[in-house]
Amino acid sequence: MSSHHTPDDLTPATRLVTSGRRPEWTGTGDHPSAVVSPAVWRASTHLYPDMATLRAGHSQNADGNFYYGRRGAPTQWALAEALTEIEPGAAGTVLYPSGVAAIAGVLLAVLKPGDVLLMTDNAYEPSRTLARGMLADMGVDTRWFDPTDLVSFEAAICNRTRAVLLESPGSLTMEVQDVPAIAALCRARGIVSILDNTWASSLGFAALPHGIDITLMALTKHVGGHSDLMMGSAAAGAEWYDRLRRHSQMLGTVVSPDDAALALRGLRTMGLRLARETESANRIAEWLEGRAEVARVLCPMRPGCVGHDLWLRDFTGGCGLFSFVFRGGSSAGRDAFIDALTLFGIGFSWGGFESLATPLDPARVRTASAWPLPGMDAADVFGVRLTIGLEDAGDLIADMTQAFAVWAAHA
Repeated sequence: MSSHHTPDDLTPATRLVTSGRRPEWTGTGDHPSAVVSPAVWRASTHLYPDMATLRAGHSQNADGNFYYGRRGAPTQWALAEALTEIEPGAAGTVLYPSGVAAIAGVLLAVLKPGDVLLMTDNAYEPSRTLARGMLADMGVDTRWFDPTDLVSFEAAICNRTRAVLLESPGSLTMEVQDVPAIAALCRARGIVSILDNTWASSLGFAALPHGIDITLMALTKHVGGHSDLMMGSAAAGAEWYDRLRRHSQMLGTVVSPDDAALALRGLRTMGLRLARETESANRIAEWLEGRAEVARVLCPMRPGCVGHDLWLRDFTGGCGLFSFVFRGGSSAGRDAFIDALTLFGIGFSWGGFESLATPLDPARVRTASAWPLPGMDAADVFGVRLTIGLEDAGDLIADMTQAFAVWAAHA
């Protein structure tokens, strides 16, 4: 199957299987060594048959054209093409060695000294660290805004505002932003809109058709799916893709072909994994809503949660990442709850096959919005972020039931 000739009417589920499998990369068709997936091309040097081909290679800067290892080879090209084919409206995808590298690479390609960057207050902590460190050092002024307050966002725009970084839902407190409205405000003012879309992926939220200029993902999460690789991506329409690609090459950014092969393998089953994780997360979130120990469940997929209406309007899917907040208690009690879990690992990241639990402490990384959230009691500050994996949801609920008993003994 050649993704190069994939009909436009194929569903995302089918594209996950067929994309990135050009005959010239897999040897399909009449080739005697045809394979299903592109091989792992480990190479720094690409050889040319003659000088005319070498000279032509200098001017052909596109995936599929051999030049030098930094520009990739069929393994990386296949992954980039597959990601582009499941990202509606994308002209191309640039790969980065981590999700943070993707965020940094995009912002460095967009911003210059003197610019103002507006960043949502629920952004991934490394995004904030980048803003306060490298971007500040190069003369970029970052200003944070409440992710749920469109009026204050618009008021924060000034004549030096160059870009806006969104994250919806936020990967800790899960606020959903009105992305189409923010993107429209940006476009009207010539501001570049950038979305960290790792939570939903392109399968759950089509960023570019909703007005976003550049959409990012940490491929470490859902695409990899097995907690064994680090990678990021940025996709954009023609206006921004070429610039992102050139900038990435100037920085010498390249991903390992072995990691690209792992990401391609994970991509093929991503739709199935997301569906299972989402189903289990909904069941567990609903169960948590009925627990007396829980003050609030932060899960936009659930009716009554902040942002649920926007989620229903704009999203076509979810994932297994959400948070909940204890009713009172203490930090020691929260730690005891997490320590008591037997089926949840304690570790950062999400989107893998395994369930994880980490403490939720957003107050230290908020600038323009409050914690606890509006409507929450001042004592309800200790939370847990859950990553729901592929284990049986009933087993996970039983595990949390016994952990709540441990929490009660420390509350």
